[in-house]
Amino acid sequence: MKALIHGIGWVASSGFGRGGDHSGFSLGHGALPRLRGRVIFAEPLKRFERLDDFSRLGFSGIALALRDAGLDQWRAKRNIGTIASTRYGCLTTDLAYFDTVIQDGGAFARPNLFAYTLSSCFLGEAAICFGLIGASFVINEYDSKRMGAIRYALDSLDWGECETIIAGFCDLPAPEQALEAEPVAPGTVFLVMGNGSDPSHPTRDIEVTMAADGAIIIGTMPVADWPELVQVYLAMRDSIISENMS
Repeated sequence: MKALIHGIGWVASSGFGRGGDHSGFSLGHGALPRLRGRVIFAEPLKRFERLDDFSRLGFSGIALALRDAGLDQWRAKRNIGTIASTRYGCLTTDLAYFDTVIQDGGAFARPNLFAYTLSSCFLGEAAICFGLIGASFVINEYDSKRMGAIRYALDSLDWGECETIIAGFCDLPAPEQALEAEPVAPGTVFLVMGNGSDPSHPTRDIEVTMAADGAIIIGTMPVADWPELVQVYLAMRDSIISENMS
């Protein structure tokens, strides 16, 4: 099964960016950039500042991907789905909330933290902000490659559940309590994929395919993980732009 990638957005230790506005990408174990709504969104979004760190991260990746795909503006609600993969989910937020519960017998437990003690909260925030009414869920994935969301998304498109879908991963740095010998790199990357091409922006429409054995292929290049996927996609997109300009 296959689809077309219409846009991509990410936040990583190297910074944040999207396909049409990037100076490189690398996914490492360094500190993530500080996120502010006035930088990520085309218009100010005051609610963004109230989110927990995990929700800010995932919400930012989705916003950047939708902007790259030209789908961040809307007038009517749209059947666009969202699937996110995560290793640790909102565990950092959960721990921070329970720290406030333990103190003084819970007298000062923080409701603003409790509101984000579900890993899917940022998908709801994105749905409200961008008018998305498609299927939306998070998968917990122990595999360090975290590619499961793409496979589920391609299945969803193939089954006709929606014509456009957003798929990616989101993880904060591993909490100490996770006791991970080899923690996955923090960050978020989201793709906007669909069945139909966009003739007004052909440089964004690069094919993604899932082989019978579950392998993910970008154009004709098999990719093993997200860093490889992003690098291959950006190289193909830049090549198409160069060809069009020559």
